[in-house]
Amino acid sequence: MSSHVVFIQSRRKGAVPLISFVFILIGLLLLVGGGELLVRGATSIAADMRVSPLVIGLTVVAFGTSAPELGVSLQAAFGGAADVAVGNVIGSNIFNVLLILGLAALVTPLSVASQLIRRDTPLMLAVSVLAFILASDGQIGRGDGLILFATLIVYVVLCVKNARRESVAVQQQFAQEFSSPVVDRPRWVTNVVLVAGGLAMLAGGSKCLVDGAVAVALALGVSEFIIGVTIVAAGTSLPEVVTSIVASYRGEKDVAIGNVVGSNLFNLGCVLGGAACVSPAPIPVAASAIRFDFPVMILVAAACVPFFWTGKRVSRGEGMFLVAGYAVYVDWLILGTPS
Repeated sequence: MSSHVVFIQSRRKGAVPLISFVFILIGLLLLVGGGELLVRGATSIAADMRVSPLVIGLTVVAFGTSAPELGVSLQAAFGGAADVAVGNVIGSNIFNVLLILGLAALVTPLSVASQLIRRDTPLMLAVSVLAFILASDGQIGRGDGLILFATLIVYVVLCVKNARRESVAVQQQFAQEFSSPVVDRPRWVTNVVLVAGGLAMLAGGSKCLVDGAVAVALALGVSEFIIGVTIVAAGTSLPEVVTSIVASYRGEKDVAIGNVVGSNLFNLGCVLGGAACVSPAPIPVAASAIRFDFPVMILVAAACVPFFWTGKRVSRGEGMFLVAGYAVYVDWLILGTPS
């Protein structure tokens, strides 16, 4: 029996034990720190291998900022908290579009110059629909996971293939954000240590976060899925928050949007697909998630297509609308009706 199950069974429904919040806080700190180390090390390794900064931004960094979700979902799948694994992915994708893009647009209005992001946005919508179809029977099995993971491979191949066709302005924008300074001495040892340290922190952080979150769910009498789709999803999306808002502040609008689109695709293909591939049993999907949360995820992905495909600006007013939409979504989850 896993340690987090023992930890949960030792608690009765009622007041939330303080140790649960300590576990959540420690887990979040380790996840954010581990994600940062992993991104730094992996980005430097990719740059040393002469990988395009545009490809680094849309693949390596998108994977790095999704690494907390991957760690939490794997831990939840193996630890008997499958609802947390599914809720984490759905909640993170909704959080990324509604709250992160909304906040980024509040910092500065967003417009899309990158043809690559415009092509990837319909792919994000298509994979969201695919995940819903695969989960509609109430579970995501190993075969379903392999299908989702295959979409990630397609995405990465498209990124690498099409990045060369981007405009000079877009390539310079990503180069400014993700290029590493050139140095004379070898850096591979430092970079490997950063990646290894980041992975270790992600493993420990995901363990603490899942233990604490599931204990809170039991104490409050709410489902693990709701905790996963709210608290856990928001916590594991902190790297995306920082990356997109900072990029928006610097005027690197394609970086801000590309990070969200790339992360959502990695969440579906790598996090959900990967967890299903390695899980000892099919991951169950709650009926409420199929009825409500999956359709919401598809709806917010569909809302991105007209903005990103046409290059239309996401204004501050629309950003405020996106943020309000997330507030209504969370309110619906908690109270059952929007305020």
